[in-house]
Amino acid sequence: MNKKKILVTGGDGRFSKVLKEKNKNLNLFFASKKECNILSELSITKIIKKVKPSIILHTAGLSRPMNIHETNIERSIDLNIIGTANLVKICKRYNIKLIYFSTSYVYEGVRGNYKESDPVKPFNNYGISKLGGECSVLMYKNSLILRITMTEKPFMFKKAYGNLIANYMYHEDLVKILPKIINKKGILNIGGKTQSIYSFARSKNLKVKKVKLIKTEKMPLNQGMNIKKLTKIIR
Repeated sequence: MNKKKILVTGGDGRFSKVLKEKNKNLNLFFASKKECNILSELSITKIIKKVKPSIILHTAGLSRPMNIHETNIERSIDLNIIGTANLVKICKRYNIKLIYFSTSYVYEGVRGNYKESDPVKPFNNYGISKLGGECSVLMYKNSLILRITMTEKPFMFKKAYGNLIANYMYHEDLVKILPKIINKKGILNIGGKTQSIYSFARSKNLKVKKVKLIKTEKMPLNQGMNIKKLTKIIR
């Protein structure tokens, strides 16, 4: 068992709930928004002095609903950019490793097979906000950025796109491989098999209906990532 104490921000979030239930190998302390307000350096410092972690797993932030990043950019900037920058500063001060939950949305999503070393060009404000967080994390060498494509299990929707390619995995899948990647540094693409969202959803639910993404929905069709680096680590 890994004995390093890991502080998890966003301890009451969707992924953290699964991590609490399924984790068997990591020494985790989950901090709720009240216990660790990432917009307050004082709040972050207080929880760090209490928990004394070696690693911070930064899952806190703003994701859904996706349009909130268009309609309320102040909140998106605060939680995904400024909050992350605050954590970087505190981690540097106390020499704590930071693992940042980013997204595949930092890539352009046009040609697919994106490697960690490829240029980034987010296609919406959510991706921009997460890339903003990445910028501060990249300045701190004792860090790991996870560009993740994952969702809840079971699949949330009755319909799924048959012409949108991605690397979705379920929260439970990430929980399983997390112990194998926490000691890495740099940037790591995290996801499952490259396939249509429909194929991914239907593998667990035969009732999911196939629909086609149309151009007016402004979503790029090939968001697939190259996960060879991840595969080599978890093999």
